[in-house]
Amino acid sequence: MTLPRPHRDDVLIAVTGLLGGLLLWSFDLHTNGYGAPLPGWVTLLPLTAMAALELLRRTMPRTALLVGTAAMISDLFTPGSLATVMMFADLVYAAVLYGSPGAARRIPVITGMLTIAVTIGFLAWLRNPGALLIGVVTGLVSFGPATTGAIVRNHREAADAARLRAEQTTLLAEMDRAQAVVAERARMARELHDMVANHLSAIAIHSTAALSLDDEATTRQALGVIRENSVAGLAEMRRLIGLLRDSAGGDTEPAAAPTLAGLEALVEQARTNGAPSGLTFALHDRRTGAVELPAPVELAAYRIVQESLTNALKHAEAGEVRVTVALDDAARVLAVDVVSPFGRRPGPRAPGSGAGLVGMEERVALLGGGFAAGPARGPEGGGGPRTVWRVRATLPLLVDDKEFSA
Repeated sequence: MTLPRPHRDDVLIAVTGLLGGLLLWSFDLHTNGYGAPLPGWVTLLPLTAMAALELLRRTMPRTALLVGTAAMISDLFTPGSLATVMMFADLVYAAVLYGSPGAARRIPVITGMLTIAVTIGFLAWLRNPGALLIGVVTGLVSFGPATTGAIVRNHREAADAARLRAEQTTLLAEMDRAQAVVAERARMARELHDMVANHLSAIAIHSTAALSLDDEATTRQALGVIRENSVAGLAEMRRLIGLLRDSAGGDTEPAAAPTLAGLEALVEQARTNGAPSGLTFALHDRRTGAVELPAPVELAAYRIVQESLTNALKHAEAGEVRVTVALDDAARVLAVDVVSPFGRRPGPRAPGSGAGLVGMEERVALLGGGFAAGPARGPEGGGGPRTVWRVRATLPLLVDDKEFSA
């Protein structure tokens, strides 16, 4: 069996206790007087054993206490040494401090009961109040160190628990910060995509038309649309950059977010951009009354219509694109429905990132609404297509002063 390597502080305690005991023995200073049944030199045996056990006080506290108790009992039959008693008290303290949780609970109770039993026993035997001193000494050697070890252990465990809570709090704060950064990046990506993609798609479509048709009037018209969308895209970019700068300082008011009042202008712009592709656009605003909608709902609805029109410009077959906005007072939801002709084109009129549908779905999810996009059965008759591409979103009206970032 290989004994564990002792701590350097334990080595220092053992050496100090042994040298102190030898010094007391050399001066013939003892604790039990001179009426002990064993000669004085035997005092060195419990002293040496107790010093050796001090090397195990931290690594094997239970074994050290059990063997140390036996050494302490044997020391009672010798003239005794104060160093042996002090090292035994340290072993009791170490057994509570470094031992198992069960031992830390039991040892103070056992030493307390032992102190009471010794006090009562010597009082009954000697029938002298002076026997109380024996109980006091027993308590100082056993119960006192055990109680002190329990107090120190409780303080250490409380400090460790507080340190662990602080580390967990720091970790949670870092995770919250990282999630906040990711959420803000996603929001900025949605805003940037929705603001710029519409204008850039129009620019790409009309520049293609200008390059493919050798007609001066058509080219001038396409260049005019390109310039108009370029200016609008730059304005939107400046607004977003202004929002990002203002969010850091907070000294200026944020720019106004788009509302449903701008849907007519948005559809008119799409009508101009989609004319060369044979697309027509119609807006059906079925909201009744002057109902004031929460700003996050209006912004989300506006961006969904904007992205749907952009996708129609890129992918839709020639035909009518219908935008319907309706307010259901009973269900307290705002419904947005965009239907465009669906067909199998060889490719989009303008390249895209594929993030449009994802951004719309994220906006609706943030408000707790429902979203669906995909092919659907179109209206019968009238020469209309039997298959359409439909984007439908239901946005619940916010209540109880809840705030959502759309």
